[in-house]
Amino acid sequence: MSFINREQELKVLNEKWQSHIAQFFIIYGKRRVGKTELIKQFIKDKPAIYFLADKRTTADQLRELGQIVGNYFKDEILIKNGFTDWIEVFSYLKTKTTNTPLILAIDEYPYLTENDKSTSSLFQKGWDEYLKDTNIFLILSGSSIAMMESETLNQSAPLFGRRTGQILVDPLNFAQSRKFFPEKNFSDFLNIYTITGGMPAYLKQFEGGGEMADEIKKKIFNKTAFLYNEVEFTLKEELRETKNYLAILRAIALGKRKLSEIVNEVGLDKATANKYLSVLINLRLVEREVPITEDKPDKSRRGLYKISDNFFVFWFQYIFPYKSYLEMDNYDYVLEKMFSGLKYNDTVNSGFKSIAAQVYERVTVELLVAWQDNFFAFERVGRYWDSNLEIDVVGFSSSEKKIIFGECKWSEKPVGTNIYEDLKKKAAKVEWNKNDRKEYYILFSKSGFTEELVKIAKNDGVFLVAKDVLVDKDALQGK
Repeated sequence: MSFINREQELKVLNEKWQSHIAQFFIIYGKRRVGKTELIKQFIKDKPAIYFLADKRTTADQLRELGQIVGNYFKDEILIKNGFTDWIEVFSYLKTKTTNTPLILAIDEYPYLTENDKSTSSLFQKGWDEYLKDTNIFLILSGSSIAMMESETLNQSAPLFGRRTGQILVDPLNFAQSRKFFPEKNFSDFLNIYTITGGMPAYLKQFEGGGEMADEIKKKIFNKTAFLYNEVEFTLKEELRETKNYLAILRAIALGKRKLSEIVNEVGLDKATANKYLSVLINLRLVEREVPITEDKPDKSRRGLYKISDNFFVFWFQYIFPYKSYLEMDNYDYVLEKMFSGLKYNDTVNSGFKSIAAQVYERVTVELLVAWQDNFFAFERVGRYWDSNLEIDVVGFSSSEKKIIFGECKWSEKPVGTNIYEDLKKKAAKVEWNKNDRKEYYILFSKSGFTEELVKIAKNDGVFLVAKDVLVDKDALQGK
């Protein structure tokens, strides 16, 4: 699989490189998100040294780093002996980079700090006394978001104030992810994206192009596949004790999205559950979502929790509860549970179809943002709900007093006028600038639209989207 996207990240890094002054750059993000590939793309064709830290002793890693640096500079003594401490590293690099540019990328930096708690303080001294006036481009990268922030970004961190830039590498969005599979149609790729999200390492598992069920068996359900235990492994890397975190994530995956529902499901008090949820939010595994029109989101009492990682949702639905079956290679039994919802009529939204429908809603938010030139400049875009209604996607501009309401249907039958009429009724109950606003409507559909709706949409100026294609209103007349 070729390297795709990350254009903005590479642009930032290359601009820093071209400044010809010392750089102390932080790159962090979840495991499998593509940090290492980003670094390798950046340092390609540049004078650079790459070092991957691990859980060995500090002495062993300093010795290996010395060998790598020695090979780069053809220093036989350093190759033989390695470095003995970090100050020696910084002193040596100062002599080599005072007039000559060099990138030193240290990947998985948190492993170094785990081995020796003084490491970040030593790097602080190394930067201040040896490197800040050289031509070095120092990169510290790590998969432990919590540790990278505590060691390099937080105000109390030893390295706070030294960095010259940082990049939080996020998963790819739908449009970016789809570039990995240009031959796939929208529906087929949505199924892949529903499982993998935008994690490049997960996407890569499906590049073989086999049937979905076969790929799931081989790449996920098989107990020898790395994705089989991926969630547990990720949590163990970040957390000391995983039992309660697993329980909370499973509760959310099963639809318990209110704090009270989570508390009842896992048997924890509110204060304890809040503490665990805060950790999961900091790890970018969980998000707290509020209705998009809320003036003070942080103080809203209508917050709902959701898992932000597609694969985590999938894992808690179809691996975690069925491990006994999967351990016995009963893959077909789990696949039947997974796809059974697809066999029922359109009024039943269950199984994998339900998860795909939820993902489609999130994709439509992305589409709406990408197309905002067709409507107006959005201030905010997201979902809206209250105790009595829910609207899949809403975007608004307070300055222009404009708002757009959208409904998404990942169903097997065309969307009809009833969906449009229901949307208008729900929109009328949204209080945002109720007596002074211009309203727009947009409908998203997997299976197109009825002829009657197409006619009404043209007359009323309603935007229609077939999967991911914004239908031109001038073209609607010919349908």
